[in-house]
Amino acid sequence: MIFLASCAGMVEPPDSYTRHDVKTTAFTLMTYQKITDRQGAVKVYIEGDGRAFDGRGRPTDDPTPRNDFMRMLAFKDTSKNVVYLGRPCQYVNDEMCRQSDWTTARFSDGAVRDSAEAIMRIAEGREVILVGFSGGAQIAGLVAVRHPETNVKKLITISGNLDHAGWTSGKNFAPLNESLDLSSYRKEYLEIPQIHYVGGKDTVIPINLTAGFLGAVAPIVIIPNAGHGTGFEDIYHDIWDEI
Repeated sequence: MIFLASCAGMVEPPDSYTRHDVKTTAFTLMTYQKITDRQGAVKVYIEGDGRAFDGRGRPTDDPTPRNDFMRMLAFKDTSKNVVYLGRPCQYVNDEMCRQSDWTTARFSDGAVRDSAEAIMRIAEGREVILVGFSGGAQIAGLVAVRHPETNVKKLITISGNLDHAGWTSGKNFAPLNESLDLSSYRKEYLEIPQIHYVGGKDTVIPINLTAGFLGAVAPIVIIPNAGHGTGFEDIYHDIWDEI
């Protein structure tokens, strides 16, 4: 299936960022890149699940996100090496895409492998900081534990879906039965330096889901008035200052 990815109304990248569509094993992944220090760590912002379903709960024909939260966060980051990484089938016309790639298989082995492949190609052996929003947090974690060659030095999540089985069960959604699950790698995951930002008013990924997965092992920062990808302005500079 070929679909048209719409970017209408999206925040535009600064001139310092260049779009590169990275052809990986199975997908073409859209990236915006600002690389100005060939020795320094690379910070990669991984997009959420985007518009996987419409307002009636039906799968869409185009998962490109309508929310600018992660694009804005990446494009305003003044760090020397910053990458905004779209998920499979977002922003691109890719004949390899199938609806399952943003629904039941959104965290598939192929999606994780190809995300890792794109990150490694861009980072060229340098250390990597992964910033994952919503479902992008699951991808970030799976990349780090299944592909240690990506050289991830820290994980940052915002409204992160770390336990998708618990999430689908709690929301009475269909299980993501073609996806990998970070819960299977919880021990290895928790050995990586990490920090998690959650919204006190987030009804999509509630605090208890994140806390239940992490236990007392990793730091959770609660932003009382934040929702799902909204109201996090107070911690923007904390993320931008990570190097």
